Amino acid sequence: MRLRIFLEPQQGATYEDQLAVAKATEELGFDALFRSDHYLHMGDGTTGLPGPTDAWITLAGLARETSRIRLGTLMTAATFRYPGPLAIAVAQVDRMSGGRVEFGFGAGWYEEEHAAYGIPFPTTARERFDRYEEQLDIITGLWSTPAGGTFRYEGKYYRLAEGPALPKPEQSPRPPVLIGGTGPRRTPRLAATFADEYNVPFSSVADTGAAFDRTRAAAAAVGRTDRIVYSAAQVLCVGRDEAEIARRAKRIGREVDELRLNGLAGTPAEVVDKIGRFAESGAECMYLQLLDMADLEHLELVAAEVAPQLG
Repeated sequence: MRLRIFLEPQQGATYEDQLAVAKATEELGFDALFRSDHYLHMGDGTTGLPGPTDAWITLAGLARETSRIRLGTLMTAATFRYPGPLAIAVAQVDRMSGGRVEFGFGAGWYEEEHAAYGIPFPTTARERFDRYEEQLDIITGLWSTPAGGTFRYEGKYYRLAEGPALPKPEQSPRPPVLIGGTGPRRTPRLAATFADEYNVPFSSVADTGAAFDRTRAAAAAVGRTDRIVYSAAQVLCVGRDEAEIARRAKRIGREVDELRLNGLAGTPAEVVDKIGRFAESGAECMYLQLLDMADLEHLELVAAEVAPQLG
């Protein structure tokens, strides 16, 4: 079981805050650091100060400040960027990192942040997913085009003339593509078609296993034979005793009982047991959502008392 740290910087974090977590992630032996891709905070419990940081600009900086950990997004929003420039940006960060980037990519959903920053937001879910599928075609097509070849695309929403399909990522033929969500039909099909990894966020063990099964069935239906990695994301709240668990829950505005039900919360032994149940459902990797980025002792506890028990 690989453990990855997952940040939500739109809730209030500087680049320096994220860099401190990235360095701790690397020093403590975790597999990767991922971050969300949002431009507006969520919920009434935070102002989001000092304001958002762009996901791929941030990851470019972290690529030069780290040497081992994988770096990526859960999930880059297709609504934020044109597919051609996005393929260029991710390929560049992959080269800057020496081939450590993983590309989590989603359709986009948070309408308020689009309005706040003047980003067009398709009015229907169908259009968002249609655009998203075209972008998946284009980005993976640009990366996978052989050096010296050209790439052309004619879609409903995007058209690319014959182009050099450059730059190439460091990883060949491309960085791993992550697709996530719990949609019953289209998400499994897209994961089966494009994804190297399928991620289920913030769901119960049972619902996570059911979503994995739908994607396995979709992969079989399209005749896919190469392997898909299955992963889950859960909020993290670990403490050595009830007082420490309660203190960490309070810092992120949550209740302990609710977190025990809906996240990875409790003592190290409780968290190891729950991760084990996710593993039994098919998860090979867990994304630990660290909402209090100032609490690096939280990561130290997980590294010392949870990770060694997971093999």
